[in-house]
Amino acid sequence: MARLTKNRKAILGKFEEDKKYTLSEASQIIKDITTVKFDASVDVAVKLGVDPRKANEMVRGTVSLPHGTGKDLKVLVLCTPDKEAEAKEAGADFVGLDEFIEKIKGGWTDVDVIITMPAVMAKVGALGRILGPRGLMPNPKTGTVTMDVGKAVQDVKAGKIDFRVDKYGIVHASVGKVSFDAQKIADNANELLQTIIKLKPASAKGNYVQSIHLSSTMSPSVSIEAKSIN
Repeated sequence: MARLTKNRKAILGKFEEDKKYTLSEASQIIKDITTVKFDASVDVAVKLGVDPRKANEMVRGTVSLPHGTGKDLKVLVLCTPDKEAEAKEAGADFVGLDEFIEKIKGGWTDVDVIITMPAVMAKVGALGRILGPRGLMPNPKTGTVTMDVGKAVQDVKAGKIDFRVDKYGIVHASVGKVSFDAQKIADNANELLQTIIKLKPASAKGNYVQSIHLSSTMSPSVSIEAKSIN
């Protein structure tokens, strides 16, 4: 059995691993037990009682975090020339079409979000094998395929994130940074959780939200009492 380091013992002394906490309590604990020297991300993992293999139980959506993500996201807008000025004015980091499609075909994916418009989806769709596995493929359901590219860019920069349940029935999402105060972390996490609850599929049986855990980069996870969310 591996020996606990002094630092690990100190961390585990600040909370009980087998206890469930309220969201507010967990948010403060995460701040207390994060010891890395950089501004770590705070992440939520929600285990849902759904079968993602069934199309009618695929939980996915978007949510605007009230306090933003704390990240400076790189946004690429693939659009026609008449929309380029709108995208640039809204704060897009990269704007264009054919030249970026060729770059992506060559392996370039140094962006966090890609926004495009319906008129060019035929070209963008050809990039599915590259963008899909990286979670970068634009989708109308997440607001990243739209004629209003300026608003889409502003929403992303302001803290709009998209999420989807993975093949194990778990939703993973980043809800801020450890440098946020505990209340802001709790507010952001609660906004995500309430959105997930509203998206409960009609066909989902039994306990929908099975577990919720909050963690930061390289920290232990803190279990949250699901009933404290509802």
